[in-house]
Amino acid sequence: MIQFEVDGRQVEVPDDGASLLEVLRDRLGIHSPKDGCSPQGQCGCCTVLVDGQPRVACVTPARRVTGRTITTLDGMDAERRERWGEAFCATGGSQCGFCTPGIIVRLDGLHRAKPDAGVPEVERALQAHLCRCTGWRTILDAWDVATGRPSVAADVLRHERDLDDAARRAEIEGHGPQRVAPDVAVGAGGFAADTAPAGALVAVPRPEGGWAVGETLSEARAASGKVQGRRTTVTPEPPLELPPGEWAVTLRTSWVEPAYLETDASWCEPGGEPASPLANGGAFGGKVDSLVRAAARQLADEHGRPVVVHLSREDAVRLGPKRPPIAAGVRADGSGVVRVVRTPGIAERIRAVLPDVEVEEVDVAGPATSVDLRAAGWAEAWALRAALADGPVEVTTPDGAVASAEVVDGRLAVRVRCGQVLDDVVLRSYCVGAAHMALSWVTSEGLVVDGEGTIHDLTIRSFGVLRAVDTPPIEVEIEASDGPAVNGSDAVFAAVAGAVWCAQGRPEVWPTGQTVRQP
Repeated sequence: MIQFEVDGRQVEVPDDGASLLEVLRDRLGIHSPKDGCSPQGQCGCCTVLVDGQPRVACVTPARRVTGRTITTLDGMDAERRERWGEAFCATGGSQCGFCTPGIIVRLDGLHRAKPDAGVPEVERALQAHLCRCTGWRTILDAWDVATGRPSVAADVLRHERDLDDAARRAEIEGHGPQRVAPDVAVGAGGFAADTAPAGALVAVPRPEGGWAVGETLSEARAASGKVQGRRTTVTPEPPLELPPGEWAVTLRTSWVEPAYLETDASWCEPGGEPASPLANGGAFGGKVDSLVRAAARQLADEHGRPVVVHLSREDAVRLGPKRPPIAAGVRADGSGVVRVVRTPGIAERIRAVLPDVEVEEVDVAGPATSVDLRAAGWAEAWALRAALADGPVEVTTPDGAVASAEVVDGRLAVRVRCGQVLDDVVLRSYCVGAAHMALSWVTSEGLVVDGEGTIHDLTIRSFGVLRAVDTPPIEVEIEASDGPAVNGSDAVFAAVAGAVWCAQGRPEVWPTGQTVRQP
C-alpha cells in the first residue's frame, strides 16, 4: 500500500502501478486534475503540487509520492481558488474549462513564488500547458486581474454581465451547449469522464477493433495493449499535388489535428442514455460523430453495469476527423481548380466562396475528414480569395457575420460584426481563440501521415499548436449591430488565416514555418 497526504487528508491506496492522476481521479474521486494527453505529460491539464512544486500527475507514478503532500485545485485555499475562478470568468480566460484547473495551479504557484512576475515569466510558465480555446491572451488578462492592484481587479470584476447571455453567446460560438461561470474555470464543467458513477467499468479501444474492458483505466489499457504515442522527426507534407496550369495564386495545405484538450469520453447505465462527449463546448466540430456514446450504451447493456468509455490522446488522433487538405490553383479572375480530399459537402462550401473554380475531390489514404470542423472548406476558399485582392482581409460567413484582419507591426488586429453581442467578454475570448487557431494553422501546425494513411504524430506537442510565448498580441474590435446573434469567431478564423498568409507573401505550402510575433 501507498500512503500520502492529499488536500489535507491522509490516504492509502494499493501499489498497483497506477499513475498519480489515476489515483486522484479514479480512486479518490478528485476530478479537478484532467486527463488531456493520456499520459504523455505534455498538456499540463493534470498539474498538481507535490510538496508545493508543480508536477504533471499523469506521468508521476503514485508510488513516487509516498509520504509526500499533494495539493490539487480542490485543496487550494478557498478564497484564492474563488479569486482565480472569478478572474478567468471575467476576462474570458476560460471557455470549456478543461485546461484551466492545471493552469490555475501553476499560476498560483508562480504567484506565491514571485508575486511581481510579469508577462514574460507567465508566458514561460505556460509553456508546460496547452490551451486550444482561448489563444492565451485572455489567460494573461486573468493573471493581471487575479494578481494585480485591487483597483484593477475591482474594475474588471465589477463589469456587469448576464451569464445567461454569456452562455448563449458561448453556445453560438462553440457550436455546442456551454455554461459560463467562475466554477467552470476551476474544473466544474461537467465533463463526461468526471461525472461517471463510482465503480463503473472502464473501456478503451483495442488496436485491432473492439473494446478492452477493465475495472480500472490501468487494467483496461493493459488489456488493450496501449502503446505510448510518439512524435516523428519527419516534416509534414501536403498530401495533394497542385493541378497543372498557370495560376496567380497556389495553395497546398497539410493534415492538421483539431487538438481539442478533452479527449472523447462517455458513460452509460444499462438501458440508459449515454453522456455526451460534448460536455461544455463543441470541440471545434471534432466530436460531432464520436463513437464513444454508442459504445458506452452497448457495453453497459452487455455487462449489466455502468461503463465509461475513454479515448486516449492517441485514439483521438487516429479516430477523430480532420479538415480536408487542399491543393489549389486560382487565376486572377477567380477561376481555377481546387483539389480536395474527398469529403461529403466540401465542394459546396468551396464554391460558395469561389463560384468559378472547379472542385476536384480526390481519394487519399489517410484519416477521416469532415466539414463539421471549424470553417472547413470556406476558410481555405476565403484565403485564396483574399490573396487575389489588396488591403485588409474581410470575410463574410454564410450566417452573415463579417470579420476583417490585418497583421500590423507583429500583432493581429481583428474587427468583427455578428449581430447582437450578448456578452462582449465571451465574444472577445472566442475571437482571440479563433485568431490564435488560424495563425497556428497557417504557420506551424501539421501531422505526418504516410502513404498508407497512418498518422505518425501522436503526441499533443507534435501537432504544432502555438505556445503562449509564440503568440502575438491580438486586438479585437467588436461592432454591435441589431441583427440576430450569429457566430463571429469562425469569420475571424477565416479572416486571420487569409491575413497572415498574405502578410507572409502567400507561400504555397501550409504550414509556412514563418512567425508573426516579433522578438
